[in-house]
Amino acid sequence: MSRFTRWSLYVVVAIGFAVACAFLSQWQFDRSESRSAELELIERNYDADPVPLDDLIGSDDTLHPQNEWRPVALEGEYLTDEQVLVRNRPHGGTSAFEVLVPFRDSEGRILIVDRGWVPPGEGESPDAVPAPPSGEVEIVVRLRPTEALPSSGRGAPEGQVPTIHVPTITDRLAEGGTITTAYGQLVSESPAAEPLGGFDRPTADPGMNLSYAIQWILFAIMGFVFIGYIIRTEITKHREEVEGRPATPKQARRRDKDADAEDELLDAAR
Repeated sequence: MSRFTRWSLYVVVAIGFAVACAFLSQWQFDRSESRSAELELIERNYDADPVPLDDLIGSDDTLHPQNEWRPVALEGEYLTDEQVLVRNRPHGGTSAFEVLVPFRDSEGRILIVDRGWVPPGEGESPDAVPAPPSGEVEIVVRLRPTEALPSSGRGAPEGQVPTIHVPTITDRLAEGGTITTAYGQLVSESPAAEPLGGFDRPTADPGMNLSYAIQWILFAIMGFVFIGYIIRTEITKHREEVEGRPATPKQARRRDKDADAEDELLDAAR
């Protein structure tokens, strides 16, 4: 393989590497933009004033993505007999259980409410789960979209679910009017019952995606620099080999002839 063919192959490899880096960089830029939009949404909605549920989820049972984290106020009662637990939730450094209880408001609509979490027990269930308040209750919750079913297909023991997939939970309810696209994370309830573990405010950390995107761009540039260094090294090595190569017989005879001519000139000058 000639040097030029080999160098062309080097350049093709560098271009391919740069294209891959550009793709990965754009992917990280997209993730950074998504994270920034998510942080803006939380900042705008998290501490907003509570509004009636119907203002955000109408008869079409749809939670608009821009309304996630919005607080809503409801009056009604908990359906305590329909309580379920969500297993393997990361709280307090443990695989905790979150407590889901359907809440029927004064208009007959039912919203699944995540009242908080309890630590794991000795077996497959927590040792104790504080009961919600009975009778008429006023609550404030933040709306969250339903979660997906686990891709692994894992299940859960009776009375538990692997994720907050609202349609699966509401299928157990005999009553209609249940909201299936969203659930509520409890903010407050009155009268108050024995409290459960609360929910932390979402982190405001923007993440490392922007930094990773810039790194991939630098990697692409470094790929061309490295290929250029290899080609330059080969050129330098080839030049040194040519300059250090022993003279051919023809070159040696010519140098001897030139030396003889110089000697004759010196003798004549004496």
